[in-house]
Amino acid sequence: MKNTMMRILRTGMILLVWFPFFGAFGQEITIDVDARKPGAPIQPTIWGLFFEDINFGADGGLYAELIKNRSFEFDNRLMGWESFGEVSIHEDNPCFDRNPRYVRLSYTNELNATGLENRGFSGIGLKAGEKYLFSLYGRTSGEAPVVLLVQLVSRSNDILNAKEITITGQEWQKYEAELTSPVTDAQARLRILVKARGSSADLDHISLFPAKTWKNRPGGLREDLVQALADIKPGLFRFPGGCIVEGTTIDTRYQWKNTVGPVENRPLNINRWNYTFAHRRFPDYYQSLGLGFYEYFLLSEEIGAEPLPVLNCGMSCQFENNDDHQHCKVENLEPYIRDALDLVEFANGPVTSHWGKLRSDMGHPAPFNLKYIAIGNEQWGELYPERLEPFIDALRARYPDIRIVGSSGPYPDGKEFDYGWQEMRRLKADLVDEHYYRPPEWFLANAARYDRYDPQGPKVFAGEYACHTPSRKNSFEAALCEAAFMTGLERNAAVVHMTAYAPLFAHYDNWQWRPDLIWFDNLNVVKTPSWYVQQLFSTRKGTHVLTTTSGEKPLTGQNGLYASSVTDIKTGEIILKIANTSPETRNVTYRIRGGEKGPLTAERYLLTSPGKEDENTLAEPLNVVPRKEEITLTGQEFTLSLEPASFQVFVIHPK
Repeated sequence: MKNTMMRILRTGMILLVWFPFFGAFGQEITIDVDARKPGAPIQPTIWGLFFEDINFGADGGLYAELIKNRSFEFDNRLMGWESFGEVSIHEDNPCFDRNPRYVRLSYTNELNATGLENRGFSGIGLKAGEKYLFSLYGRTSGEAPVVLLVQLVSRSNDILNAKEITITGQEWQKYEAELTSPVTDAQARLRILVKARGSSADLDHISLFPAKTWKNRPGGLREDLVQALADIKPGLFRFPGGCIVEGTTIDTRYQWKNTVGPVENRPLNINRWNYTFAHRRFPDYYQSLGLGFYEYFLLSEEIGAEPLPVLNCGMSCQFENNDDHQHCKVENLEPYIRDALDLVEFANGPVTSHWGKLRSDMGHPAPFNLKYIAIGNEQWGELYPERLEPFIDALRARYPDIRIVGSSGPYPDGKEFDYGWQEMRRLKADLVDEHYYRPPEWFLANAARYDRYDPQGPKVFAGEYACHTPSRKNSFEAALCEAAFMTGLERNAAVVHMTAYAPLFAHYDNWQWRPDLIWFDNLNVVKTPSWYVQQLFSTRKGTHVLTTTSGEKPLTGQNGLYASSVTDIKTGEIILKIANTSPETRNVTYRIRGGEKGPLTAERYLLTSPGKEDENTLAEPLNVVPRKEEITLTGQEFTLSLEPASFQVFVIHPK
């Protein structure tokens, strides 16, 4: 029957009045959609993205820098580099005061050349015919110029391209060269050699970027990864985390002021995911902060998403430090609160203000129009609201239009969750951040979760969520359960104003956590079935909810079906979303009250897969993708046959 159905779909234009033919294969259900009076407005931010630097999502991922430990600031100063000859680390008279260490190459023995090699992040990805921009800061240790040979080297040790750079003078200067790769190689490396015996030079901030980045911005972001974000058309972009906001200790917390200004002088921070997962340790995982708050704001603007920065509330990770002495005391919070106020000024302030001027100097005189700010990540218990309250007071006093997001903790229910919501209501937070990483059955059982929420209270931000199947893969089963759950989010748009799947990125060779929305290696991007679910919702979000019922109740699991409907009052479109999580064909009859008489044209998007464990991989990146068909509906009432284990979206066009 499945093959028969697919042959019908591939014919292009089909009349759905034919579909009762399939009635013997499943019980028929009637779904009523009331299009006479649009319901709650759907917030533009309802479908968003969450970025955290986990799984090498920033350095080695979204941030297009190809060199690891470019400024020699890792705890092991030469980690990421293979050195040979006379190589030493120094920090006297540095080039950058907040990144003071640099490398000295001295060629004194003609039988043993001096140089460095860097393999990037599990190799340096090169593409045939593409240009790569090399740069460093250098000075000579003596009077004579020093000639460096800079080479791109293949995994098989072939020299792909080489350029000479002559370092002159004992003052720090920037040097640049352009290299072109004649081949595609996912695991190339960069080699730097001192050419003449008796030479000695100091080098710092050794960098290699593809010339082709997002918007062709020098030192920018990896183009294909950003395009994967832009194609979802997200309404929200939450950053920079996640648990890295908290840090393992208060000293290793993420501090936004360290991430702005010249990238060369942004101080290194250890990434808390360096050591958190004992089974997936990455001792070379640090944050160069080349991808910082300015870049996050700019990226949000360019992909059309509202930025949602998350700031530390004076607490480190409670999973590792659930003791009041491990956090900033309430009476000492003033620097943290000032950071929050200064961030709003950085984003929105005039160029005459201190932080507004820095934003302008970095290349963006116009405000970023920040509307939301989150204080704290997954905090819980009494320690959190007593610290959140002074933040809220200060932000309300200076920036009353900024909407504040608080946390309900790391779990979707239980004592701490209930207490968190109680306190968020008391403090009058605008939105409350809920997190849930749960198995398929939880997502299906909670499709009606927000039917019970008070629409008059704080709004919901589902800030981190993902369905975890037992194998912990990005399977089609997980994506289907997420789609079913998301119909409940959409149906309750009066309560749910923001959502964000998490985590966002994972490097195939360097991951700590899965599932993730987008997987990549040094050359390729793989969009998971969950990515396609997010895109189907976000690109067809509509403007208002339409009441959708079966037997006068929301469709939240009856016969394995989950449904929601919206309309776009600007275009007149009606958009139906329905997930069939059962292993059987289900026949449904839609009755659209107030809809136009037929025949009507529509687009049908079908996401299904032969096996629930199916996933998209590097070898088969398009294994599970939606299929689009142009169809014709008979009018206000029509019958559909829904494939087993499928998610479908119907966009009905007005005449």
